[in-house]
Amino acid sequence: MFDNLSEKLDRSLKLLKGEGKITEINVAETLKDVRKALLEADVNYKVAKTFTDTVREKALGQNVLTAIKPGQLMVKIVHDELTQLMGGQTTELNLQEKPTIILMAGLQGSGKTTFAGKLARMLKTKKNKRPMLVACDTYRPAAVDQLKILSQDIKVAFYGEEHVNDPIGIAQRGITEAKSKGCDVIIVDTAGRLAIDEQMMDEITNIKNTIQPQTILFVVDSMTGQDAVNTAKEFNDRLDFTGVVLTKLDGDTRGGAALSIRSVVNKPIMFVGTGEKLDAIDQFHPSRMADRILGMGDIVSLVERAQEQYDEEEARRLRKKIARNQFDLNDFLSQINQIKKMGNLKELISMMPGGIGKLLKNIEIDENAFTVTESVIRSMTPYERSNPDILNSSRRARIAKGSGTDLQTVNRLIKQFDDARKMMRMTSNEKIVKTGKKKSSKRR
Repeated sequence: MFDNLSEKLDRSLKLLKGEGKITEINVAETLKDVRKALLEADVNYKVAKTFTDTVREKALGQNVLTAIKPGQLMVKIVHDELTQLMGGQTTELNLQEKPTIILMAGLQGSGKTTFAGKLARMLKTKKNKRPMLVACDTYRPAAVDQLKILSQDIKVAFYGEEHVNDPIGIAQRGITEAKSKGCDVIIVDTAGRLAIDEQMMDEITNIKNTIQPQTILFVVDSMTGQDAVNTAKEFNDRLDFTGVVLTKLDGDTRGGAALSIRSVVNKPIMFVGTGEKLDAIDQFHPSRMADRILGMGDIVSLVERAQEQYDEEEARRLRKKIARNQFDLNDFLSQINQIKKMGNLKELISMMPGGIGKLLKNIEIDENAFTVTESVIRSMTPYERSNPDILNSSRRARIAKGSGTDLQTVNRLIKQFDDARKMMRMTSNEKIVKTGKKKSSKRR
């Protein structure tokens, strides 16, 4: 999302990196470039000006001109201000009430209905909640069916009424149904429009006043730039919503909405949508996003994603197999699937710290590489996967034909697997030596 802004900020701050003499004029020139970078990223003009004025004031106030490493101090100040610009602290969803009613609002095409499904899945899997999705969009064709299908995919309760144009009544009856089923979170999806109009605003205001939700989430497409900020202001004036959800952050967007919206409406960004899949939802952390904008990576989010896929029992089983040199292609395939669940490769690389993300971002990454690998492994017999050492030339030729690849691809995969297995075996042996053999040698 922030690739272009990151590059431009990096170039702007390079002048102050190092230990050379820095003048007040250089600071002014640098911040002029920073403001230009923000404006080109579609950040609101007043927000960009206030941001650079604040950075200049703090930089000069902390004697950045005479600091030992003025460039590093300047980067820290910019980082801190970016964090504040996007809200400062992470805002948690209030789930104290039972049931908690969450009202979804936004324009048509913002991804509101899909996000309702994502949120329900996240609350079920990560918060151990029992959510219900209530379909109150009585205008868009198949809107009720879409939410119903989403609820079936993630196995949560659903309430909707076909061919009934009574969103307030549907919301009320849906809440009653949810309470009778013991649901502790009720997510009410409402109608969107192609543009703001009085009828839509009156309708959602009446729904809000009737069901009295604890949380109102305004869902906005981050691809719309400053239009997203203007729309947010209109909705906030009428609904006084709780927080903002930015969708489509995986798209080719300049990032201005994320940097402007908090300042304009004074409401926190609470969640972001990072893809089409139902698990592509992240809580918004201002400090971590500032890290990524300034090319520092986001190791905390990367670790959290890995932990979500971490299965302690599976890890224990794999350690035993590696120690016995029994790691096979079934295990290899299992590890690939775990990596895939963490998200797309480019996004994972962008989270890596220490400049790794910057170094690798221009390298072409084939997202289909795993697909080819899976195809080759699945073209093997169960016995071959469990006993990869038997894969002679004739078997490899058959696997290549069955997977729609060629012999070179199959050979390359088997070599990669052998290298991975050797490395795992070496690591396992080193641990055994450190924890076992060295101690026993001392006793002798």
